[in-house]
Amino acid sequence: MKYVIIVVRVLLGLIFAVFGSNAFLHFIPMPPMEGQAGAFIGALVSSGYIYAIAGLQVVGGLLLLIGNRFVPLGLTLLGPVIVNIVLYHMFLDHMANPIAIVLSIFALFLLCVYRDKFPAIFNP
Repeated sequence: MKYVIIVVRVLLGLIFAVFGSNAFLHFIPMPPMEGQAGAFIGALVSSGYIYAIAGLQVVGGLLLLIGNRFVPLGLTLLGPVIVNIVLYHMFLDHMANPIAIVLSIFALFLLCVYRDKFPAIFNP
């Protein structure tokens, strides 16, 4: 079980560190988007808000990669980002994106593993 926790933590950290840094460095080409999804992403980019989100992704991903001590903080930073990713795909993109589902499962798994660090959520 110890190795599963490490693999999930590293994968989730890498995903957010890489895709968050893509907002700054543009090394992964993004296809043009249309409709409401395109308007939403366009508003995030034109306002500069996307850089705050990407910064949280990079910092949260790096905290997951650093080690056990910083995983709860990384999960706290990434939680709202993951919720927004899932809601974006539900309401604007209208598809069940497998990456969003995997991210949610990984984050919930780590949240359960580190539940003793979140007593306000798990203790009555």
